[in-house]
Amino acid sequence: MTDDSGISKELIAQLIAGQIDDDNATRLQRLPRKDKDRFFKYIEVLQQRAPWPEQILLRLGDKLFVVRNARNERVVKCECGKEFGDYRQNWKLACRIRTRRTLPEMLEVYDPAPACPEPGWQEIREFFCPDCATQHAVEVVAPGYPVVFEMLPDLDKFYRDYLDRPLPDEAPTWYADHTEVVTRTWASLVH
Repeated sequence: MTDDSGISKELIAQLIAGQIDDDNATRLQRLPRKDKDRFFKYIEVLQQRAPWPEQILLRLGDKLFVVRNARNERVVKCECGKEFGDYRQNWKLACRIRTRRTLPEMLEVYDPAPACPEPGWQEIREFFCPDCATQHAVEVVAPGYPVVFEMLPDLDKFYRDYLDRPLPDEAPTWYADHTEVVTRTWASLVH
């Protein structure tokens, strides 16, 4: 890395692949500001690595993205290609969920035992892609607690106000939690 004012796509690719050397990692951490172009280089690298053509708008996790699909919808998508639905709905509700409630179940993933959640007071929820079985998230919550919706990004504001590149389909209706659509559908199936 020779120029601190801009970061190369090659260096970003090394960072994403976990192949960056210590000197460059330290220099990246010490940069006073991120240049706006770095985000787009980052997205380009992610797009090159993706096995599908849909436009990545934002990375949510190691293998989880908000993309604009072929129907021009903003959806959450796994690296394997599984679509979890509208990004305004909690994507975890489309996952396979394993819930650990007993001490023996919890001790399978917690060590040492004193760090383990307390059965009866807490449960561990693990969220997996139904197609590739990638584990995308884990929650430790009280039994009966709603599934946590960690982040609903305001993509329009981010692209327009921070990156100075408004999205072509910008609309005020994009930034609204639509999770109740899923739960309302479930409720109608029960009645």
